[in-house]
Amino acid sequence: MTWKTELSGILGARVERADHVAGGDINDSFRVSLADKRVVFVKTHDRPPAGMFAAEAAGLDWLRVGPLRVPAVLGVGDNWLALEYLDTASSLPPTMRGRSPFAEALGRGLAQLHRLAAPSFGFTGDNFLATLPQPNTPLDTWPSFYVERRLRPLARLATAKGRMPDIDSKLDALLARTDRFGPAEPPARLHGDLWWGNVCTVAGEPALIDPAVYGGHREIDLAMLALFGELPDELVDAYHEVWPLAVGWRERLELHQLYPLTAHAVLFGGSYGAQVARTLDGLL
Repeated sequence: MTWKTELSGILGARVERADHVAGGDINDSFRVSLADKRVVFVKTHDRPPAGMFAAEAAGLDWLRVGPLRVPAVLGVGDNWLALEYLDTASSLPPTMRGRSPFAEALGRGLAQLHRLAAPSFGFTGDNFLATLPQPNTPLDTWPSFYVERRLRPLARLATAKGRMPDIDSKLDALLARTDRFGPAEPPARLHGDLWWGNVCTVAGEPALIDPAVYGGHREIDLAMLALFGELPDELVDAYHEVWPLAVGWRERLELHQLYPLTAHAVLFGGSYGAQVARTLDGLL
């Protein structure tokens, strides 16, 4: 059975047209027109890791109770996910991201989302960062969760692929340096893969897509925005109005960028593995 047949059965209307949408690196994406005139967004993958789309659907539902727009889940299958179609035709170009009121709305909404909190450092089930397994079994502290559930599994995978030097001992040393992690904070409700490609504009307002959710340190989302783009002053100022960041947060961005960098080492190789090792040396 094809995804079109499955989708038609779940939504109760025949798929009349599926137009390919550009922009995804991992999945194929489509603007789907149904016989009853509804339009939905569908992403598909020929051979996804088991449970990948169901995990994304759960993550979207977890974020939807927050203040920022998140597409509604309409249906999910083993190799497809159907979502509310968001009209992003009026999205701001990259050069406008740092200007008010968009950056202010994103900063304020992100702080409010983080303040919704999470029961623990972790999540109710494992999920994925892109196609990489993301283990979410809870641990009591952020340093232990970050090292043991985020950095170490991917670092070992990257080392096994020959894309990173063995940094196991460096991670042990980092875990012993709890001072590097700043003041203890309760787990925040994270998007988890918040680079600028996963921030959309709908009618001028920010919306979030493609999450990799879990309860974690709120600096993670800010660190990822800063790593793969800008972190506008308007965004930061609006965030601080809702929930001021702890002293030293800018210095800790590098620490919290280790996770996406390690993921890139696994996925792409290149210089990412060496960059992770150098960053760890600097932190230690």
